[in-house]
Amino acid sequence: MANKILIAYFSASGVTERAAREIAAAVGGDLYEIRPAQPYTRADLDWTNQSSRSTVEMKDPASRPAIDGRVEDMAAYDTVFIGFPIWWYVEPRIVDTFLESYDFAGKTLIPFATSGGSGIAGAEKSLRQHCPAAAWKSGRLVRGDAASWAKSAL
Repeated sequence: MANKILIAYFSASGVTERAAREIAAAVGGDLYEIRPAQPYTRADLDWTNQSSRSTVEMKDPASRPAIDGRVEDMAAYDTVFIGFPIWWYVEPRIVDTFLESYDFAGKTLIPFATSGGSGIAGAEKSLRQHCPAAAWKSGRLVRGDAASWAKSAL
C-alpha cells in the first residue's frame, strides 16, 4: 500500500501556503489549510501590539483558536507534513488546536516552518509535547527549498 501524505498548513500571510503547495507538488500529497474560524486581520497579526489577537493568544499557552473545517478521513493518511509560520519562537496556537483534534498515534509527522529570523527548534520541542503519540521526524525552516527538502524528509 502506498504511503498517503497530507500537507496541513496554517498561513497568515501566504508564505507558508506557498511552501505547502511546493511540498504537495513534490511529494504527491493532499493539501489541507488550517483555517481559523475567525480569520486573522492585519491588526490581529501585529506582534508589536501587546493587545493584538496573536499576541494575546501566544501569551496564553492554553489558547486554542477554533478551526474552520476538518480533514476528511484523517485515518487514511500515514504521513502528515505540518506547516506554519514561527510565532514567538514556536508554532501558532491554532496549530496546537489542529494537533489536539486528531489521533496521530502511529502516523509520521514532519514539521516545516517559515520565519524571518527565528529557528524551528522551539517549535519542534513544543509540537512533540502536544502530540507525543506521533512518530516525529526532524523538521525544517524552509526558504525556497521546500520541494527538495520534502522529498528527502520522507
